[in-house]
Amino acid sequence: MSAGRARSNARVGIALACLAGGMVGLSFAAVPLYRWFCQVTGFGGTTMRAERAPDAPGERFITVRFNADVAGNDLPWRFQPLERQVTLRVGEERLAFYRATNVGQAPVVGTATYNVTPHKAAPYFHKLACFCFTEQELVSGESMDMPVSFFVDPAIAQDPKMRGVDTITLSYTFFRALDAQPRAEGARRSADAGSVPAPVN
Repeated sequence: MSAGRARSNARVGIALACLAGGMVGLSFAAVPLYRWFCQVTGFGGTTMRAERAPDAPGERFITVRFNADVAGNDLPWRFQPLERQVTLRVGEERLAFYRATNVGQAPVVGTATYNVTPHKAAPYFHKLACFCFTEQELVSGESMDMPVSFFVDPAIAQDPKMRGVDTITLSYTFFRALDAQPRAEGARRSADAGSVPAPVN
């Protein structure tokens, strides 16, 4: 084989290796990029995040319904909202709670996905704080009331496509966090007894 052909083959091999490496990198980046895209655009009913509520609420009223589900049989939790719905003014901050109970025999870490319906309301539904932003661990028999602080953007009242929308449903589904290792129950209890609980984000 000539030296020129060997160099050409080497360049082709390097290019193919770089392409394969890039495809692997994109596969790892796809999930966080998709999650970021949904959070920015509201695609698929993904809610927005905000630092603060508007200074003054608007005149329009919206009813927010709360829904809770547990995915599959590998997460032994009961999960439900503490109230079925609330009615509030657009721009008004509201705090709601969901309760999760571990009915299994061992500590389990769960992670929640969330969306709102109708999906077109997602860009106007803003969360200030939510249990869904972090993984949650429950030991056997433990219950936890988990808060979500939210408001509906007053700009919803100026959107012609939202004129018929008077009710928004906020839904959460908990999954078992397969890559998370729960702490031992005894260590969890001792740590909780000796420290002030951290606020839920």
